[in-house]
Amino acid sequence: MKDFIFYFKIGWSHIMSWDATDHLFFITVLAIIYTVADWKKVLVLVTAFTVGHALTLFMSVLNMINVKSEMVEFLIPCTILITAMMNLFMQKQQSVSHTIQYAIALGFGLIHGLGYANYISMMLSADQQLVWGLFSFNLGLEAGQIVVVVLVLLTVWVSSRIHAKAHQRWVSFVSAFVLLFALKLAIERFPF
Repeated sequence: MKDFIFYFKIGWSHIMSWDATDHLFFITVLAIIYTVADWKKVLVLVTAFTVGHALTLFMSVLNMINVKSEMVEFLIPCTILITAMMNLFMQKQQSVSHTIQYAIALGFGLIHGLGYANYISMMLSADQQLVWGLFSFNLGLEAGQIVVVVLVLLTVWVSSRIHAKAHQRWVSFVSAFVLLFALKLAIERFPF
């Protein structure tokens, strides 16, 4: 049980710390287009992201995958940038199908998982409980993401009670802000 709590806390802090701003922003722009009524869809979407994240961590710990950290650090803000752009430019169009959104979340989870792979793989490779440690870590990550999603959906719900078009404005404002943040990060981390 001690190992479970240890890795759960690491997963939790992976998203719930100031060092995880990029992760927080990604989950925020992923969830902000939804309403409280869509909570099941958002939960599946965030879980798809976590599954991608978990797969990358697992493959990294087993030395099945190795990507230069400079490239990963560049790709992470690119995923945030793309998600924010989809929010901004696809608002007025037919929304992207849920299957495509889940596939994108899974794929972006693979990339985000690479960002933490070196750190967690060092800890887990020395641990005899590899699967249990990964499971605990990803459960902590998922719990943190769900807290972020709940806060985003509650903000959307409260704002839509105040003004009918508030949700669209929140999507535009938050997505534009996060897009600028991600663009800045991508430029700073450009590996070439």
